[in-house]
Amino acid sequence: MFLFIAILIIIACVFLTLVVLIQNPKGGGIAANFIAPQQIMGAKRSTDVVEKATWILAVILISFSLLSNFFRPTGESETATPESRLKENIENTATPAAPAPQQQAQPAQQQPAAQPATK
Repeated sequence: MFLFIAILIIIACVFLTLVVLIQNPKGGGIAANFIAPQQIMGAKRSTDVVEKATWILAVILISFSLLSNFFRPTGESETATPESRLKENIENTATPAAPAPQQQAQPAQQQPAAQPATK
């Protein structure tokens, strides 16, 4: 199902790209090609149609993108995801032992030399 939704997302992206490329940023668009006054139907509303198509395709694209989250693969398959491999490597890595604190050698206290007794 995820693959089907991904294909629909790609199709919506292609159509949205084409519709956006049809539009003229100055508002002319398709209507600029059909300005002849003798046309019966006219193309004055072609910009409205293109704008509506853009909004509809954008909503479809967002909807399919959000919907794809519910059908994504769970990762319980035989192939491990990069996250699980990383977690496994971290858990299997031996942590180095902390070095034993070195005791500072205490200087030997020197006792005063015995003074010869003088009489």
